[in-house]
Amino acid sequence: MLPNIYLRETTTEFIRRINCLSGNENPLWGKMNVGQMLSHCCLPYQQILGENTDRPPFIMRVLMQWFFRNSMTNDQPYRKNLPTGPTFIRTGTHDVSEERQRLISYVEAIERLGPEGLASIPSLSLGKLSAVEWSNMLYKHLDHHLRQFGV
Repeated sequence: MLPNIYLRETTTEFIRRINCLSGNENPLWGKMNVGQMLSHCCLPYQQILGENTDRPPFIMRVLMQWFFRNSMTNDQPYRKNLPTGPTFIRTGTHDVSEERQRLISYVEAIERLGPEGLASIPSLSLGKLSAVEWSNMLYKHLDHHLRQFGV
């Protein structure tokens, strides 16, 4: 069972880990640098909060719902080097301090939203998710990328 993203202790631990990033870390896998990774990690929260409404193409949404939904929302950690959806790829320069603060504010916003609030918002890729599915997916994604940089 994964930690519950709606609990303060999970938020506090994520914030601690995010704040451990100096920006000089090299990834243990993948191509992103720290700034790009932090920007990438903000995207699911931006979609949830309506700040980013970019949806994958219809056929991609169908494939994700039929073939990837379970692996994205179950309680098993993501494997290293999984492919990144085109709308989630971040290139260029991203200020680590700015992206760090944005990500922390998003993690805190989801905690405040709570399980009922989050479960009422459909995923742009997967459709309606339960509070547990949302918690698992968001926890796994952020944990995966923090581990990618050794924190």
